Amino acid sequence: MTQLKIIVEKASDWAGLYPSADVVLANDYLVEADTRQRCRVINLCRQYDYLSTGYYCSLLAEARGHKVVPSVKTLRDLSKRQWQEVLALNVKIDEKLNAIAGTSDAVSLLVCFGKTDVAPLADLARALFEQIAAPILRVRFKRKSGWQIQSLETVPLGQLQESEQTLFADALDNFSRLIWRKPRARKEYKYDMAILVDNQEPMPPSNGTAIKRFIKAAAKQGIMAETIGRGDINRLSEFDALFIRATTSVNHFTYRFARRAQAEGLVVIDDPDSILRCTNKVYLTQLLTTHRLPMPPTRILSRADMGREQELIDELGLPVVVKIPDGSFSVGVKKAASREELAEVMREMFQGSALLLAQSYLYTEFDWRIGVLAGQPIYACRYFMAKNHWQIYNHSSKGVASGSFDAMGTFEVPKPVLKAAVAASKLIGDGFYGVDLKQNGNDISIIEVNDNPSIDSAVEDKYLGLELYDVIMGEFKRRLDERG
Repeated sequence: MTQLKIIVEKASDWAGLYPSADVVLANDYLVEADTRQRCRVINLCRQYDYLSTGYYCSLLAEARGHKVVPSVKTLRDLSKRQWQEVLALNVKIDEKLNAIAGTSDAVSLLVCFGKTDVAPLADLARALFEQIAAPILRVRFKRKSGWQIQSLETVPLGQLQESEQTLFADALDNFSRLIWRKPRARKEYKYDMAILVDNQEPMPPSNGTAIKRFIKAAAKQGIMAETIGRGDINRLSEFDALFIRATTSVNHFTYRFARRAQAEGLVVIDDPDSILRCTNKVYLTQLLTTHRLPMPPTRILSRADMGREQELIDELGLPVVVKIPDGSFSVGVKKAASREELAEVMREMFQGSALLLAQSYLYTEFDWRIGVLAGQPIYACRYFMAKNHWQIYNHSSKGVASGSFDAMGTFEVPKPVLKAAVAASKLIGDGFYGVDLKQNGNDISIIEVNDNPSIDSAVEDKYLGLELYDVIMGEFKRRLDERG
């Protein structure tokens, strides 16, 4: 069973709150002899400066394998105003702060575990805690041309006023019940895994049946897996591993989950570096070019290329395929069959991106998808083009149509295809990737590397069946055991 420990420096710091058996003095925690027990730690020390008692409590908690709030990474972000470099609030603060500030040019906000008693700023408080996960924060805003964060500091528990203690107690109760609810009947389970899904996503990377199969496969490996959603980022310290099964993007909740999970020491697939590298086709193009891996003739376009359409056609031929850097599922990919059409496509697509990709159009009946895990190919699938369309997915006003598929064993795949897929994935990392390729005789072209490849029941698992899920969960188990 996982134990909860709430660390304070002096017993008097907890005096205004109900007694709790979970409260531990910092000096006692620092000299604990038995550190093997699974433990969740809330560090409420008075100071977190480098080499202070509070700093060492978080540092030793991480060294002992305990899940701790705040983490050492958070303490580093708070020191020397480094939070300015990592804090990116996706909340429109000007509108919210104007509503409560009146004529004042300053607003002070107390945030306890992502909660505040200022109702209009509830979303802002939650967003702050998602990125700077400290138990108690005092945030001061200053209005200049617009509202800006002037200071962001931790607040010692003993300095809270009576009304602020009530906010803290309610927030702590909510937070501790959210993360450390009732002890689980762990039985044979050694590890906990969160599978991140987005129930609102129209085309998720795994359907419901596939998610259930992942959970069953995890259980066979001694891993208790459960699904979480976009509102559960503060639950990550409950888990040992995170498996992202929602379509990823950098400016997206999936990337924030990956970053937080990695910072807290979880085994993460997709890791944030893979998301950064895979979700931008400009990066992938430059990466493949640098390492001389096969790809279609490609040009990276800037707005300066407007008016040079004929030069592109002379270089790439017609038709020309134009892509936005961060599209997925064939979204943001257009084909131009003439100079006039190319000019129109570029004009339209440059409205949303400073750079575009232009590629020669390579006709094939299907695209290869090779699933690569930790540098090894684990499944293969051929995706055929949608009926009367040049892509696998046809997005139209009637909805999304896709072509047929053909799953097979990797031993059936031509060796040059497998070799190119593995080489491309190794440039990204050692995670789980889906490499898309086109084959024309002996010519192989890498189209893209996906950090979040589809695993749908009755599609990608058509050949391997349940074994595919066992292989992926087995890799999680290997990494968890290796981490210790």
